[in-house]
Amino acid sequence: MMKGLLTIVVAGLLAGSVSVKAQTVAGIVTDEFFNGIIGQSDPGCAGRNFYTRAAFVEALNSFPQFGTADDTRREVAAFFAHVTHETGHFCYIEEIDGPSFPNSQYCDDDNFPQSQYPCNPNRSYYGRGPIQLSWNYNYGPAGQSIGFDGLNSPETVANDRVISFKTALWFWVNSVQPVIGQGFGATIRAINGAIECNGGSPATVQARINYYTQYCNQLGVDPGPNLSC
Repeated sequence: MMKGLLTIVVAGLLAGSVSVKAQTVAGIVTDEFFNGIIGQSDPGCAGRNFYTRAAFVEALNSFPQFGTADDTRREVAAFFAHVTHETGHFCYIEEIDGPSFPNSQYCDDDNFPQSQYPCNPNRSYYGRGPIQLSWNYNYGPAGQSIGFDGLNSPETVANDRVISFKTALWFWVNSVQPVIGQGFGATIRAINGAIECNGGSPATVQARINYYTQYCNQLGVDPGPNLSC
């Protein structure tokens, strides 16, 4: 009797462990969650035919560290809050008016460490992809890490949906994830703090916070402290 009871208890514990571990990033970012974001963009948006959950999940396989720095649901909420804001609910693949922006080349290779990634004078490094990767000093190392020529073919980020998501995840794990424990406000600062934080653009900061708290509520996780920057 005791042996049978022990078997049941062990089986129950194992089942519980499997249930907890099943709460992976891919398990959190369901079709319903992803489509709930992209479904709010205009039907004519280019991004609706570019961004897919399948591409995100495929890209995710190259970044197993994503979702491990904090509560996985909270990190997912933070990532997709910024992605939602940057792309307009997955509407935009490239920065709005990026090619015609006065500083559309987004080139800074005069000083170290930026000088490690010299700009191609015939290419521009304006925002592309889910996190709107920008500047030569991001395209260069992202390409080296992921496996594409970021300096000579930055347009790859807008043409290959898996690489596009990989650049977002690459930027996240290298520049955003290290500060996520400080609160959502620190992630805003890591992405666009020079322009938005310290009163630079309160409305934009609040928009990011609103998306974040919405997704936290949707995923059933507390947003935590220090939401603003």
